[in-house]
Amino acid sequence: MKKNLFKPVAYAMIIASVTFASCKKDNPGTDPGADDGTRWITVTGAYPDESGTAGNGGTRAYAISPENAADPNYVIDLFKQDGSKYVVGFGLKSERTARVQASADGKYLYNIQYTGTEGGVFNKYSVSGEGQYEEVGYELNTAVILGTSPRWVKAAEGIGVGVSFGDARDSYTGTAPDYVYQHPKGKIRIANIDLNSTAITNTGSIDIELDEDLEEQGYHIWRADVPILNQAKNKLFIGVGVRKHDLEADGPVAGRGGALSWPTTSAYERDLGTVTYVVDYPSLRNPKMIESTKAVTDNLSYRTMTQYVGDDGHVYQAATSMGSGHQILRISKSTNEYDNNYDFNLNTALGIDDAGIRAWRYIEDGVGVVLYTRTSTAGGYVALINLNDKTATKLNIENEADAGFSGLTADQNGGVELTGTFGQFQNIGVVGDYVYVPMSPNGKDGNLYVIDWKNETVKKGAKLKNASGSFYLGAY
Repeated sequence: MKKNLFKPVAYAMIIASVTFASCKKDNPGTDPGADDGTRWITVTGAYPDESGTAGNGGTRAYAISPENAADPNYVIDLFKQDGSKYVVGFGLKSERTARVQASADGKYLYNIQYTGTEGGVFNKYSVSGEGQYEEVGYELNTAVILGTSPRWVKAAEGIGVGVSFGDARDSYTGTAPDYVYQHPKGKIRIANIDLNSTAITNTGSIDIELDEDLEEQGYHIWRADVPILNQAKNKLFIGVGVRKHDLEADGPVAGRGGALSWPTTSAYERDLGTVTYVVDYPSLRNPKMIESTKAVTDNLSYRTMTQYVGDDGHVYQAATSMGSGHQILRISKSTNEYDNNYDFNLNTALGIDDAGIRAWRYIEDGVGVVLYTRTSTAGGYVALINLNDKTATKLNIENEADAGFSGLTADQNGGVELTGTFGQFQNIGVVGDYVYVPMSPNGKDGNLYVIDWKNETVKKGAKLKNASGSFYLGAY
């Protein structure tokens, strides 16, 4: 397979001026400091917008103790309303579903608001139990660098990284009927955020230049996502979405919203492997693309993290492209290249042939937990995996076959599309020997499941009361 090359371009910005210019609070809140020693577990959920689109109206949070989390008689009614007002938990700032991250000890939540007039604004909250959250530190307007809809994650403890793809050219020139294909190129922008001091500490920008051979085949970048730092914290790995324009087409076609663009081929016609963008850290310079020969599915997601640093120092990466892939790849800690001798295949491990990884979390000692759907049947499923011996154990969840996890197309659901919870899922919580997974189908009650990952057992914990068009989508 051909190697991709990026041409680096310096992104000249004075970090101090960016940081202070983007602060939106004159008197930032301070850490309240009250800490009774409880390791709070935050559960988040999304509710519908005014038009009724499921999970698209915003995000609420509620913090409980480990004892309450494991108690099936304890009830979280996060979407309870008094009239039109939500009365349980805390509303995180975001016009649409918040992109939430958390500190390892559960004391802080972090979020960059998604779309709208405040899209791109970073917020930090201290956690004190139940609905007691307090905004602390500065609000940072990352939209100056990343736009109003950035992809961002906690790339390492205390370090957030946001990325965005943009500035792409039209994929055609000319007018009908004399359209001519034009490669869109584009740019990836990067912002490094100190989560402790709430400050932007560095920025970067890359002009995309693929190999001439790849561009001539129509391959192009369309998204940057899920950045993570390696164990040595000297390399940053960024997931990249790749598509292939159909160069046999006669010209552009109208897409969503009516804008013209050159049509793309089916994902099955792709022979370019999974690719990841690597840049030096903290300089955010010297970009390089690495390519897997084991998978052809992108390393990106909708709202969840897809790659983690293992105890062994390697990066483990789900090549899932928002649920269409079933493999976990490995990037070597010694070479910072794909280890093309390694391939974890969830289908093989489970003895099936139709799994799609929707979310996953590395835990410890090569063990992880995976949330997956299947193309042959509705529902959402959970498995413990062992990346060392490449095995998997499916866990039994009470309502796992409910279509509210996987979703249904309009044709499958009487003309109305059903959004699946797993397609929106954000985070799997881990505290010591226990994994916390909220399981609620779209609009239906569920439970917080507590997994003892060492003994491979699962227990039904706190009851999750739901409401129409809502679902629980994360534990922290």
